[in-house]
Amino acid sequence: MFYAVIPAGGSGTRLWPLSRAGHPKFLHPLTGTPASLLQATVDRLSPLTTPECTLVVTGAAHVAAVARQLAGLPEENILVEPSPRDSCAAIALAAAVIAERDPAAVMGSFAADHLIGDPARLAEVVRQAIGGAEQGLLMTVGITPTRPETGYGYLETGEPVGDGPLRPVTEFKEKPAVEVAEGYVRSGRHLWNASMFVWRVDVFLAELARQQPAMHAGITAIAAAWGSPEQDDVLGTVWPTLPKISVDYAVMEGAATAGRVATVPGDFGWNDVGDFHTLGEVLPADADGNVVLGSDAKPGVLLRDTTDSVVVPQSGRLVAAVGVHDLIVVDTPDAVLVCPRDRAQDVKKLVDELKERGEEGLL
Repeated sequence: MFYAVIPAGGSGTRLWPLSRAGHPKFLHPLTGTPASLLQATVDRLSPLTTPECTLVVTGAAHVAAVARQLAGLPEENILVEPSPRDSCAAIALAAAVIAERDPAAVMGSFAADHLIGDPARLAEVVRQAIGGAEQGLLMTVGITPTRPETGYGYLETGEPVGDGPLRPVTEFKEKPAVEVAEGYVRSGRHLWNASMFVWRVDVFLAELARQQPAMHAGITAIAAAWGSPEQDDVLGTVWPTLPKISVDYAVMEGAATAGRVATVPGDFGWNDVGDFHTLGEVLPADADGNVVLGSDAKPGVLLRDTTDSVVVPQSGRLVAAVGVHDLIVVDTPDAVLVCPRDRAQDVKKLVDELKERGEEGLL
């Protein structure tokens, strides 16, 4: 039985002011269709599993919105984390809850906020990864690089295992400088780390116990109480004590050193929708290269002599532009963002400054 786990957290600070802490990017329709990123994630996993075997891990502030968007998901499959503890705690909680239901299950973890161009190819690659997981390997889905990207981590791989697509992962690499990234792409041995994981829950939990015994003990206690009258008390007591660490650092890097990690390369049009510039690259544009998000809204957008821009009208006002190029314009009821597309990553700095100023209402 294959269980799909979707960690749905984070606030998408580079997509501010559209994405907010109370309504983060995975709840927004940034797919070029009416579906939100979260809904699109569930839809593309449907060939691999069922709603009964699909779990979402999300924060208390987002439970109601997640439940509304995923009406076909059983209520008990939305796991609530009381506070953000990074990806390891969220994924480990899902693994432990699944293990209580089905100790021999294979699970996959897939972020709620990615875009996939070819879902059928993704499903094929995940099936290959499931085969590796059934052999007791901790599997990743590595993305075949299309450019020397400095914003992603990389997986360094060894020679393929037998005649199949599996490659051992020898090391997890940090986000590199451009010269290093160029070398990675030339080598043919490096894949982007998209943090998509597939493993048997018992194998993962054993590795968690080996490397992070305190985390394992806490998660085991929470899972044992899950669904019982003691759940909230145990969760409220234990969860804040868990280490705040990503699953890559906590488990996967050490497991790779021990020879327990493998990957399947995938080329299925993967994009981590990190900023507005990326949205402008992956969503359909008009003849002038402009991308308008939510263009069905009225009064909408009026553009003249404007090219290669990303416009997000969300306030109900008309957004008009004349003679501008390579801009991002985001209009929401309480904030307007204007910046060049090549500064899209710097939007996070505005969010950081708003935090310093205590402008919680704008975050």
